[in-house]
Amino acid sequence: MDKNRFLLILLGTLSLMGCKKIPEMTLAEIEELTNSNNNKIIEKTVSKPWNGQKFKPGKIGGVWQDTILSDPKTFNQLIAERDGSSSAIIGETLDYLVDYDPSSREWKSHLASFKIETDVKADKLVVHYTIRDDAYWTWLNKSEKIPVTSDDFVFWYNEIAGDSQFGSSGYGQQWCTMGDGSQVHIDCVKIDDKNFDFIFPRIIADPLLATNMSLCPSFIFRPAKEKGGVEGVKNLYSADCDVRSIPSCGKWYISEYSPAQRLVFTRNPYYWEKDENGVSIPYYETKICQIVGDMNTDYLLFRQGKTETFTPRPEELNDIVENQKDDYTVFNSEGSMGAQLWSFNQNPQNKDSLYYRWFTNKKFRQAMSCLLNRDRIIDQTFRGLAEPKYNFFPEVNPYYNPAITLSYRFDPDRAIKLLNDIGFYRDSQGVMRDNSGNKVEFDLSIASSNTVTNDMALIISDECSKVGIRVNIRQIDFQKLIEMLTATYDWQSVIIGLGSNMFPSQGSNVWPSGGNLHLWYPMQKSPATDWEARIDYLYNEGCYTNDKEAAFKIWDEYQRIILEQCPIIYLTRSKNFFAIRNKWNLDNVYFDNRIGAQLDWVYLK
Repeated sequence: MDKNRFLLILLGTLSLMGCKKIPEMTLAEIEELTNSNNNKIIEKTVSKPWNGQKFKPGKIGGVWQDTILSDPKTFNQLIAERDGSSSAIIGETLDYLVDYDPSSREWKSHLASFKIETDVKADKLVVHYTIRDDAYWTWLNKSEKIPVTSDDFVFWYNEIAGDSQFGSSGYGQQWCTMGDGSQVHIDCVKIDDKNFDFIFPRIIADPLLATNMSLCPSFIFRPAKEKGGVEGVKNLYSADCDVRSIPSCGKWYISEYSPAQRLVFTRNPYYWEKDENGVSIPYYETKICQIVGDMNTDYLLFRQGKTETFTPRPEELNDIVENQKDDYTVFNSEGSMGAQLWSFNQNPQNKDSLYYRWFTNKKFRQAMSCLLNRDRIIDQTFRGLAEPKYNFFPEVNPYYNPAITLSYRFDPDRAIKLLNDIGFYRDSQGVMRDNSGNKVEFDLSIASSNTVTNDMALIISDECSKVGIRVNIRQIDFQKLIEMLTATYDWQSVIIGLGSNMFPSQGSNVWPSGGNLHLWYPMQKSPATDWEARIDYLYNEGCYTNDKEAAFKIWDEYQRIILEQCPIIYLTRSKNFFAIRNKWNLDNVYFDNRIGAQLDWVYLK
């Protein structure tokens, strides 16, 4: 029973008992009751993290019923870079070079084997990749097989991502900053059909992370570029194309697309990854994804038995857990590695706006952090099944330091003092005004499809109102929101997620000032502030420092600056839950906060 439900029952009991005196419960007792309920939820769910266990061989068969929230905007790999749902869909037909095992913290071969060659004296590094012989491009219901070659990687790296005309997010990641500040290109060179190299102009700390990439069918994209240039490439595989014409080297073919209705995937029997009996994974033959539009429909379909899995939101958790019976099993995991964040637009495009002057002041951002009531969010939104996120790197990051945490935690009095320090004051009606007498009021944009984010935004708005600040919540279509953040820059503040930094150098397009997703002010020609210049320097130095002790000092300072400047303010880390139908054999199902749900090896009982 969650705390809110308990209070309703308690009030109902009081009304029935009339004037009879009963003992009052303290806040500590209510919290204890909530914790007790949460423990019962954990006890009724399964904890099964993946720690490198071997998968059992299964059998082919079955139809996997799933959902997606929105239609793909494209099936073109380049255009899909800016649309997460489209990228995930086309990604089902693609593959990537190497795998990272978060349990052992080791890189492993995937589509290619690798060898790293380091020349310390010359300060040079080369990553040699060799593609598997059993990797092929194939088509649905066709016997033609085209081997995956080094061209499929080298062409995309050099001619698409490496050509600035295409505006790929991968372009900026192809350069090394040298000791003198100059930018030198990381070259990708074909050796032969199965071998290619990445040549670094200096030694880098994590070259496999920097080079791991998906491939493209170069035999299709190259002629399109040669014939039609940028537009020729962009015109490939639009949303209205015949999806059966899309080749696959991944686990799936896209076999059907009905706009606003469904996507159908068919198992690729030629996929190279196989079990010990020589059978390609996945085992289920068809995956049908209904396009549902919102999370409520997603929930309803699972309750009706029409989908195989479901990830409950906090308000659905008790219902999902209590109604498992023999129909499905609920797994749990520790708090997520990442967290949603609150950020403020500091783009000088908006320099004539009042909020620009506020948001570019460090003490204003720190004050907003002090108005963020994470405990209330955890109690009301997550029913106590979450924890505040006060650090920058998650625990799995090799440079996580538990001693480095956010100091600007919920403290309205401190928030008021920080605002007073920059000339803000509350008038006789309690309205917060800036040093020019303007009312402090701004927008908070959120994705309209996410009800949990809406609940968090409401709490933020309410807490700010208590000190006289008005925060207007704006629900916006997710794709429109992404456009505002990456193209038009016409937003004020936002709640969004940017994933988790499992490696310190992840987010090369987010944390350095020149990144195209440097959220609060992207693509700066030069750092707008001294602290951003320092972040650029530390990020660059950390990426090229192999000495563990020296790297720790670099990344420690890096984290401290971001937590002090508050360009982004993390919210909470929720526990995760995942339900799956018991008609599937669950021996190969694993679920944890590092890689989510392992489902590739699932098969019917």
